[in-house]
Amino acid sequence: MLELPVNEAVVLRQLQPEHAPALYNQLDHSRKSLRRFLPWVDYNTQQEHTLRFIEMMLRKAEDREAIAMGIWYQGELGGVIDLHGWDHQLEKAEIGYWLGEDFRGKGLVVNACKALISFAFESLRLNKLEIRFALQNTSSAQIPIRLGFTKEGILRHSAKLHGQYVDTVVMGILKQDWKY
Repeated sequence: MLELPVNEAVVLRQLQPEHAPALYNQLDHSRKSLRRFLPWVDYNTQQEHTLRFIEMMLRKAEDREAIAMGIWYQGELGGVIDLHGWDHQLEKAEIGYWLGEDFRGKGLVVNACKALISFAFESLRLNKLEIRFALQNTSSAQIPIRLGFTKEGILRHSAKLHGQYVDTVVMGILKQDWKY
């Protein structure tokens, strides 16, 4: 199991099947706020769904397609950060993340991203990382800005949230521009 230390209080651990109960509980506790911008929340309604997600991400990690890591704060699982959409030819991937309500406002996602980005550039030898988010998601927009990502564009009607098309912002960073 991959583990990346972030600081004294935070560690990233590759999600394992035994994490499903804690992860599902965190998701369920924060369901109302998470579903606003994460449509998959409506389809994860049982612990079994969370377990299937973890198992799928473990298979994708074996195939070097994606990796999902829990964000552990002071020993408690608070959310998820992942790399997905790996393109081996272009040496790039996309970062996704979410935190439970009780873990927000502590700088956890920014610090988790720093650790994952450094790992991706140094160990996975990726050249580019992207973060995408709904244009209306102003909270999520702050993360890539703080990390030095560049706004690359807006993809019009490129996602659907609760039956409505939404525009998606794409922000990226190149290995040569990473300063942490």
